[in-house]
Amino acid sequence: MRKNPISSNACGPSDSRCRAFTLIELLVVIVILSILMSIVFSAVKGALDAATKTLAKNDVAQIATAITAFEAEYGRLPTNSTNVSGALLESLMGITNATNSDNPRTIVFLEVQAAKKGKGGTNSKGYVDPWTTNVAYAVAMDTNYDNHISVSTNGTASGSYDLVKKVGVWNVNTNSRRQVRSWD
Repeated sequence: MRKNPISSNACGPSDSRCRAFTLIELLVVIVILSILMSIVFSAVKGALDAATKTLAKNDVAQIATAITAFEAEYGRLPTNSTNVSGALLESLMGITNATNSDNPRTIVFLEVQAAKKGKGGTNSKGYVDPWTTNVAYAVAMDTNYDNHISVSTNGTASGSYDLVKKVGVWNVNTNSRRQVRSWD
C-alpha cells in the first residue's frame, strides 16, 4: 500500500521536529521586544538631551569668552545689547559695515554657523540656542565697570538677580531643564 505523500510529511502534536510558535508565545515575544525598545528609546532621548544641553552650555561660554576677548583687545566692551544679535553679533564675528564700526580691525572673536535644527547658530533673530530658533541668547555686560550685572533668566523682573561678573550669557527658555547660563 502506498502512503499518502501529504500525510507522511505532516507533523503530529508529539513530533518535536515541526514545533512552531503558538499565538501566545508570539504575543509574549512582541511584548518583550516593545518593552526593550521603550527602554532603549528613552535612554537615547536622554543622551540626546544631555548632548544638546552641553552644546548650549558651550555656546554661552564661547559668547562670554568672545566678549571678554573683545574687551581685552579694545579696552572696552562691545556695543551694549540685551541679546546676541545685530551690532553685537557683527562685532564679535568681525563684520564691519555701515551699521557696525565697533570692531575696526575686523578681528573674529566668535565663529558661528547658520542655525540648524538641534544645533543652534545664527539666523535673522541672532545667535539662537539648539532648542529654539526664534529667541537669541541673552547677554548682560558690565558697561559701567562696577563688576555687577543684572540678569533676568525668565524675561521678567521677578526672575532677575545681580551677579558679581563682567559678562553673563544665558538662553531664555521656559523649560528649567533646558536653561543654560555662563556663570554656572
